[in-house]
Amino acid sequence: MKKTIIVLLALAAVSTILFAQAATTAPAADVGSPDPNKIGIETAQQKLKEVSIDKFEAAGFWEAQISSDEGIATSRLFEGLPAGSKAEPTADPRYVGADPKVIDKYVYGVKTEFYSRGYNEILIKAKRPVPIEGITKTVTVWVAGRNYNHILWLELKDFFGNSYELPMGKLNFQGWKKLSVAIPPQNPDGRTGIVQRNFHYTSHMGLRVVGFRVQCDPEEAFGTYYIYLDDLRAVTDLFAEDSRDPDDMPDTW
Repeated sequence: MKKTIIVLLALAAVSTILFAQAATTAPAADVGSPDPNKIGIETAQQKLKEVSIDKFEAAGFWEAQISSDEGIATSRLFEGLPAGSKAEPTADPRYVGADPKVIDKYVYGVKTEFYSRGYNEILIKAKRPVPIEGITKTVTVWVAGRNYNHILWLELKDFFGNSYELPMGKLNFQGWKKLSVAIPPQNPDGRTGIVQRNFHYTSHMGLRVVGFRVQCDPEEAFGTYYIYLDDLRAVTDLFAEDSRDPDDMPDTW
């Protein structure tokens, strides 16, 4: 009887170890990647679609800024694209008014020359906020951050025009990397949090992308810093957009 108990305990211990090993050896892609299917489910049905927000093909649409007492920021386009983005499916440009015939040829680069070390901030602003139709679940962008400990923040405006910032991650990596951030669902009262939909206005919903902010590490905010961006996308729920009655008047006048 004692031998049987000992064998069972040994098997249980081995199973626990194997389970722990399996949990710790999970693929890196499964860790920290937000799942759009599980974010802010408010309706019985969803129609998730990956849409293109901007491909950074027009330098005049984006502007790099820094405080005049912190440094000088300049920007321009460069030919090229992240190799990893070639394997991604083509995003649907219809819901943001982008021209599907635009060739993805360029990336957007920002050069910052710091005057001195400090808690400096680099702003990358769109000339006008870019709308995202539907209920946005995640936002992604390809970034080459040159392996600095700076942090990239996404700047947004919600349904009511309130401004928010969400951290996309540190820029301490070599080469290109796709950074993503999950959009927190609005609170049940429909008036607080990042509000994307109001029950009074069913024909008007969604977020607007204002731009990005690079929060510089004061230990590394010196000399010249370069950052490159490309292929800004969102995964959004378009069920309400595609299910709207065709005879319903839009409240946009």
